Amino acid sequence: MTLPVETTSRVYSEEDHRLIESVWRRLKRAIRYHELNEEDRQMIKRAYKLAYHAHAHQRRKSGEPYVTHPLEVAIICKREIGLGPTAITAAILHDIVEDTEVTSEEVHQLFGPRVGKIVDGLTKLDGLYNVESPQAENYKKVLSTLLDDVRVVLIKIADRLHNLRTIDVMPQHKKLKIAAETNFIYAPLAHRLGLYNIRTELQDICLKITEPDNYELIKRKLRETKAERENYIRRFIRPIKKRLKETGLKFEIFGRAKSISSILNKIKTKKVSFEEIYDLFAIRIIVDVPREREKSACWEVYSIVTDVYRPIPERLKDWITTPKSNGYESLHTTVIGPEGKYVEVQIRTTRMNEIAEKGFAAHWKYKGVSGDSVFDKWFDSIRELLENTNSNALEFITDFKTSLFREEVYVYTPRGDMIVLPKGATALDFAFAIHSEVGYHAHSIKVNNRIVPMGYRLKSGDQVEVITSRNQKPSESWLNMVITGKARSKIRAAMKEERKKLGESGKEKLLRKFRKLKLDFEENVDVLVKHLKLSSRADLYYLLAQEKVDLNEVLKDFDIEHGSLKYREPSGPASEKKDARRVTLSSNGEALMPQTLYIDGEPASKYKYTLASCCNPVPGDNVFAYVTKNKEFKIHRYTCPNATNMLAKFGYRALKAEWHVVLDREFVVDLQLNGIDDGPGVIQRITNTISNELGLNIRSLNIEGREGYFTGKLSVVVKNKDQLEVVMRKLSQVKGVTNVTRI
Repeated sequence: MTLPVETTSRVYSEEDHRLIESVWRRLKRAIRYHELNEEDRQMIKRAYKLAYHAHAHQRRKSGEPYVTHPLEVAIICKREIGLGPTAITAAILHDIVEDTEVTSEEVHQLFGPRVGKIVDGLTKLDGLYNVESPQAENYKKVLSTLLDDVRVVLIKIADRLHNLRTIDVMPQHKKLKIAAETNFIYAPLAHRLGLYNIRTELQDICLKITEPDNYELIKRKLRETKAERENYIRRFIRPIKKRLKETGLKFEIFGRAKSISSILNKIKTKKVSFEEIYDLFAIRIIVDVPREREKSACWEVYSIVTDVYRPIPERLKDWITTPKSNGYESLHTTVIGPEGKYVEVQIRTTRMNEIAEKGFAAHWKYKGVSGDSVFDKWFDSIRELLENTNSNALEFITDFKTSLFREEVYVYTPRGDMIVLPKGATALDFAFAIHSEVGYHAHSIKVNNRIVPMGYRLKSGDQVEVITSRNQKPSESWLNMVITGKARSKIRAAMKEERKKLGESGKEKLLRKFRKLKLDFEENVDVLVKHLKLSSRADLYYLLAQEKVDLNEVLKDFDIEHGSLKYREPSGPASEKKDARRVTLSSNGEALMPQTLYIDGEPASKYKYTLASCCNPVPGDNVFAYVTKNKEFKIHRYTCPNATNMLAKFGYRALKAEWHVVLDREFVVDLQLNGIDDGPGVIQRITNTISNELGLNIRSLNIEGREGYFTGKLSVVVKNKDQLEVVMRKLSQVKGVTNVTRI
């Protein structure tokens, strides 16, 4: 293909040229361009020229030339993931087929099949509007490339990271959708592929979008305590450094602050304040030794650390003897440092650190040294999910998500083989992990020589034996006993096969009825499926076989005209068609629901909507409108526990919603209180603060004390978010109350 060089040159301004050239120079420095062989240099330069011209008429939301984006993605691929020339070339071209007139065939022709295949994997699916979830279909396509070439997903993660780094120019409702999608799939995927630094940055940026107040609060507190922290770290490492120098080991030792997202997570899960978190930072010791000395060197360092400071035995984590399933190797311990503070210490080698920083790509670099890839078993599990033809895209994504677990348990077969499962996995999950057939026919399960229920949650060190029977087969209740994607996928497939067999008699019943009425089967069966709001013909056949649908009753809703079923409109007032979204109007024509909210730029009073009970939004909250299957709107907070799942899977159903005018309407909000139990006085102080000081109504208050500590749930009536924040601030100042959170 030929490139319109002269025309393109006139599209870019002098300032554009300088900016693009600057990013191109940074990329060349990152990939050590001049150290590459001639073939790789020419391939990357050719990709740059093609992207430069093909993206010439495109701009980013910030106004910058679009071509700077793929170049920045390529820089991330090299600097932060460690990918090679082929992947760098594909990264530069990753948007070219989707966003320009360049075709996939031309990419294959110019750059060969390896680059072409990666670019194909990065190109989004077209024409997905008739499927249940276009987003899920696109995830499935991208994730399926894991099996062919994992570099597709690594470039996709780099693309997402750069988009988030430059997201400030986007409108808030779009930022929130992107954050939900990132938290749902990209951050867990980055973790599973060992990209810890990238995962942390993704989570922190998403937190800045979804919870800006909490993000800024922790950021400010970290800034205020930085000097104090750094001084403590220097005092902590001084004696360790002295002892390490005496060993002659080549080492680095430094302190690292924990990420904002991990600190907030601890505040929420432990229900403590920022000041009460003791491990705001971790000390990392990296030793540079030959591969054969790694294990002994790390334990030698551990011995020195625990000689200097007293260790907490139960906090020792040995991921060197038993690496995590994503290749992570490190020795973690917690010790009591100066002033009685707990400090986490991480000990690893240079090789282990590179794998921890750059994940899969770094692990692959050492594959020849360390044997088979630790990712192979995981890839096998993904392959099994993809090979399940009964699974739709939404089921696949749900099952895939369980394979992105962060915590693991290590259990053993009677022969001593180790099986790694996600924390929370059950005995039945273990059976399916051994083999699908073992899972299908699991009759009873022994853990440590004792019969246990199939839903028994496994603990590290358990020895598990599965007893099978040919007469056993999966039942629907099994789905409630498993958490792994493989087990859920296999049970669902077996259930669908069973339903299909049962459905044969239902199909035969329908065929006989249609023949009797002289109705064409293929033309009319889907009319009934749609009328009954079923998802497939198989569901109809199954319901007919189980006699849960009376065919004669259903057919009363239809007339038969020329061999076709025609829906008979009901007569009378109920037949008047109304927009399903419209709210009922009162006698004077005013909306029954107050106009405090706008949906997609229009007053919400035009639509039928309700406030979601799962998150109880109030005026002032960041909210979105979610279109339900009944074409009505549910208003959810972006911090709703269900928001990430809805926005990531069904983002196309979410509309922008915002509070414009706060009218005189009241909302019930649930708060959780935690604190020190000093008797009845705390209840009096809480009620006095709400009722007397703030003049608000308490809907309910329930407090339970245990061993000097209390937890309570308070339902209070407020008018908007500002008033809610005043309530939370006042309650947190009440004597005895240590933590206040919105439920």
